[in-house]
Amino acid sequence: MYNNNKMGVIIVAAGQGRRMASNVSKQFIEVDNKPILAYTVEKFQNHEWIDEIVLVVGSEEIEFANSSIKEQYNFTKINKIISGGYERQDSVFKGIEALSDDIDYVLIHDGVRPFVEESSISSIIEEVCVYKACILGVKVKDTIKMADYEGFINKTPNRDLMFAAQTPQAFDKKLIYKAYLEGIKEKSYVTDDAMMVEKYTDVRIKITNGSYGNIKITTIEDMSAFN
Repeated sequence: MYNNNKMGVIIVAAGQGRRMASNVSKQFIEVDNKPILAYTVEKFQNHEWIDEIVLVVGSEEIEFANSSIKEQYNFTKINKIISGGYERQDSVFKGIEALSDDIDYVLIHDGVRPFVEESSISSIIEEVCVYKACILGVKVKDTIKMADYEGFINKTPNRDLMFAAQTPQAFDKKLIYKAYLEGIKEKSYVTDDAMMVEKYTDVRIKITNGSYGNIKITTIEDMSAFN
């Protein structure tokens, strides 16, 4: 159960978004005169169980994020705005280190996933307090084929056991810090935060049902989700 544990959120928004064909980083592209990142932050600002937000952006975007995101929309839960690292995992690790000492659990979320639902945030908070490591995920709709390096199918996994991972991903703060500390030392490259826990701890990660609408804005076509 939630039980008034201190909850921190790291919103990672340091990417360049080259596939958007824009001279503005995709998290700062405006929809109805409001940056995508502001829509994302708003979901956590408005959730009653979230105590603190750390925003991770590009080093040249800190001032803009402060004036045009935090101050413009009065996001009082943003405690720090810091610059990201070379890879996503470097940015996340810096975000973990920037959290206040009294934070018990941390949610890590993509800055360009603005459609996460309040109920999904509540569910993952409740479950991380029990399991220590949780991710949002949805069952895949298509049959998945595993291929070899020559492009030939070598396996068709059971679709009922396949999930597409989403964010936020939630962890006991001490657990994810330990995992990232080891991963950064070994220069491990991961595509999501759960992989660090998988590689460097023996804690099993619980999948919490997410929403198919919780998409990541990656291409121009994804922008139609705002309509």
